[in-house]
Amino acid sequence: MSQTNNIGQRLSDLREVMRREHLGAFIFPSTDPHHGEYVPDHWKGREWISGFNGSAGTAVVTMNSAALWTDSRYFIAAEEQLAGTEFQLMKLNVEGTPTIAQWLGEQLETTTNNTQRAESTEVGIDGTVCSASEVERLIAELRREGGLTLRTNLDPLKQIWYGRPPIPENPIEIHPLEMAGKSCREKLAEIRSELRKKHADGMLVASLDDIAWTLNLRGSDVHCNPVFVSYLLIDTKKATLFVNRKKLTPAVITYLQQEGVGVDDYERVGQGLKDYFEYNILVDADEVNYSLYRKVERPIVNETSPIPFLKAVKTDAEIEGFHRAMIRDGVAMVKFLRWLKPAVETGKETEMSVDRKLTSLRAGQERFRDVSFDTIAGYQEHGAIVHYEATPETDAALRPEGLLLLDSGAQYQDGTTDITRTIALGPLTEEQRRVYTFVLKAHLQLQNLIFPAGASGTQLDAVARREVWREGLNYLHGTGHGVGSYLNVHEGPHQIRMQWVPAPLKPGMTVTDEPGVYLEGRFGVRIENTLLVVKHSETEFGQFLAFEPLTLCPIDKSPIVVKLLTEEERLWLNDYHRMVYEKLSPYLDEEERKWLESQTSSI
Repeated sequence: MSQTNNIGQRLSDLREVMRREHLGAFIFPSTDPHHGEYVPDHWKGREWISGFNGSAGTAVVTMNSAALWTDSRYFIAAEEQLAGTEFQLMKLNVEGTPTIAQWLGEQLETTTNNTQRAESTEVGIDGTVCSASEVERLIAELRREGGLTLRTNLDPLKQIWYGRPPIPENPIEIHPLEMAGKSCREKLAEIRSELRKKHADGMLVASLDDIAWTLNLRGSDVHCNPVFVSYLLIDTKKATLFVNRKKLTPAVITYLQQEGVGVDDYERVGQGLKDYFEYNILVDADEVNYSLYRKVERPIVNETSPIPFLKAVKTDAEIEGFHRAMIRDGVAMVKFLRWLKPAVETGKETEMSVDRKLTSLRAGQERFRDVSFDTIAGYQEHGAIVHYEATPETDAALRPEGLLLLDSGAQYQDGTTDITRTIALGPLTEEQRRVYTFVLKAHLQLQNLIFPAGASGTQLDAVARREVWREGLNYLHGTGHGVGSYLNVHEGPHQIRMQWVPAPLKPGMTVTDEPGVYLEGRFGVRIENTLLVVKHSETEFGQFLAFEPLTLCPIDKSPIVVKLLTEEERLWLNDYHRMVYEKLSPYLDEEERKWLESQTSSI
């Protein structure tokens, strides 16, 4: 049975459940009970019902129609994956695109002559896989759209998803203190101190990377993210980890006992909230799912979790780990780049084969654990698909011409990497060279920025975009995101993006610098390094901060239109390349060193 036929049968089965439950529509978000960006297969309901596998999107099904909302990263991919199904693509943040509530209001309001309402105006959503704030917002929006109501206590997938993957039971491991820099007890003390500032006696932690960071534990339950499915309940005196006990090795059980952390079953977290005895509890409505939120019986402190802010500022040990991991990752990248062009000239390489080659080189490095996200290897027009992932059907053969956009990263036990290089495989057009140069200039404008302490990423975002804006170009994704320390490659609370994100940048934070330009059907360019926020100077106007590049890898010089660079930009690039050579060359053989020397020579 084809994928299209599968989707048709699944929609038919879903509608039968909706009919029995008297629902007019059902909503499938892309999240799980822990509001993660990447989710275990068990909770990939939106992908299962629609066939769209992007990391962000919401599918909505009525008795007679279906639609999927996603952002600009996935417009092209979504169109391809939804082709032949009932699903209509709804492009977020594009003028004329209705919200989910508006669309449902139109779909469920009338059937003929604007007089007869749909059979049911009740909309369903699984309250366990949607944050409390999102559900509350959706309830209000649906009410405004003709009095639609929302039901949150049904998961129809339990009835129609045969062979549904189970919740993972992978073992948990201890993250060494020498790499974490702070013990679990120290972190719990810091969290409790922050809770007191918010006048809260405790909190429920649902975010998996926050739990892993707090407890100095790691897992493998989520693709690319070294986390494990669990909840953590903290009060003034104790902490309880709600987890499948099959995941706990004897060493981890002993460790948790030593750190003063109790253990209970994953399914008993609701009971844990009922048994919570403190006066009040902080529950981050953006993090905790609606079903659990509704189980809280104590007064709720509606505040953001303090953990992301603590986690984002890296310890000295974590910063040292990043430096070590970047050297190993840089060595793998150099070996790969030296191999790439001669391999392409043989005519045997494709987008997927170069991905496998790079992953194998990284896997040969010490402390490698996994990739930090699925590699984006987009050749020519595929490079214009921001979050493109090659499949056997789309896998393009590489030719010794044009541009290859390669966005990749790795999870090492002492650090997480995220790097993008756009590589000239041979002759380029003048348009490609100009776009490449302006993206490089955008990258360098942010890299070289000096800014006052307390500034947020939104205030910095325009600095990078200025260089592409003045050419009439733009990109719709963010310019930068935080990076975890052997944790999630996308980490908050800080971001560098056009949308307002108030979290200030602080020394010790990591953040990417990744402007890009994408010309649909032609090519895309993105250049990305991971940076460390550092102190720069202090004047009568206060503390000023700057960025230190952590990523160690040559930036392809061959596409650069040098005359378009300022003297400052040219000198910085030369200094960066000199540093790359000095730090990586001791780990390379003679031929690799000669190649790297040629790639890092001054322009």
